[in-house]
Amino acid sequence: MSLPSTDALKGKWQQQVGAAKIAWGKLTEDELLKTEGQEQKLAGLIKERYALTRDEADKQVKSFLQKCKS
Repeated sequence: MSLPSTDALKGKWQQQVGAAKIAWGKLTEDELLKTEGQEQKLAGLIKERYALTRDEADKQVKSFLQKCKS
């Protein structure tokens, strides 16, 4: 299984920001765009903003990204 190119991932992420904003309303569109869809950056932001454990933030991000792929 090959990974999508960084540019392709960034393009898809821009399309998903609206859904991410619904999922995590405390995050701004700018913050979401700056993560560029990178799991670690997004999880760190969610962990900080929602006072979650890193594991919980990781789970939320993985679940969200799986839904985006389907």
